[in-house]
Amino acid sequence: MKPETVSLLCRPGTHEPLHLASVEEADGRLQEVLVCVHSGERFPVRDGIPLMLDETKVSGFNKRYQGLYNRIAGVYDVAINLFARMAGGGEEHFRRQYLQELEVQEGGRVLEVSIGTGANLRYFTTNVNYFGLDISWGMLKRCQKNLKQWQREAELILGNAEELPLFDEAFDTVLHVGGINAFNDPAKAIGEMIRVARAGSKIVIVDETAKMMESIAWMPSVRRWLQEHGERFSAPIGLVPEGMKDVHARNFAKGNMYCLTFRKP
Repeated sequence: MKPETVSLLCRPGTHEPLHLASVEEADGRLQEVLVCVHSGERFPVRDGIPLMLDETKVSGFNKRYQGLYNRIAGVYDVAINLFARMAGGGEEHFRRQYLQELEVQEGGRVLEVSIGTGANLRYFTTNVNYFGLDISWGMLKRCQKNLKQWQREAELILGNAEELPLFDEAFDTVLHVGGINAFNDPAKAIGEMIRVARAGSKIVIVDETAKMMESIAWMPSVRRWLQEHGERFSAPIGLVPEGMKDVHARNFAKGNMYCLTFRKP
């Protein structure tokens, strides 16, 4: 792991600092771990990805969709590409409709919460220090594979958006695409995005609208989801804390997606 990455990571919830160490496993192999400076709690590093998630505490919607994304990671990119074509203009056009909202400067530090397979990074034209967090190990492994193929780099983290294992005001830009509609606590996740953003940073949140979900409501599970939680499928303007600046929401992709933006004062 890069020293800069280690310096940004902290224990989820308490934000205690960590340091990198190597420990000997039972089979004699050395395992890289992050160790909490105060408590000594260890977080393993697997394939270069720090595991900052306590799986025993993943529950509710988070557990349900973690499992879903683990199962569909291999076909997710194909599905999104097909959706983007149907929405008009193809995938690059689809993604640039919200990526254009980002205020990214050369060498800036960008965090994507729910990075998924990493497809947004493919369309960055500016050289940035990119960090991506996801609750799905399957999506992160697919992301690693994609980044290698695209010759792109990002520091990946397994973690929960509602308890980001990152220090305050560490990022110049924070982006989230897909997933917040199904978080256990969307308001807490938004609060976490604000916490890790620097003063003056712009935060961009994108997800599906009710129109998108209604188009596949022939599926019994989707129909039940809409009936029980249909209020989730609109831009969560009401969850943006008071005091945020330039709050704005709009729909795009033929009304199938929303884009919510605001600035941390």
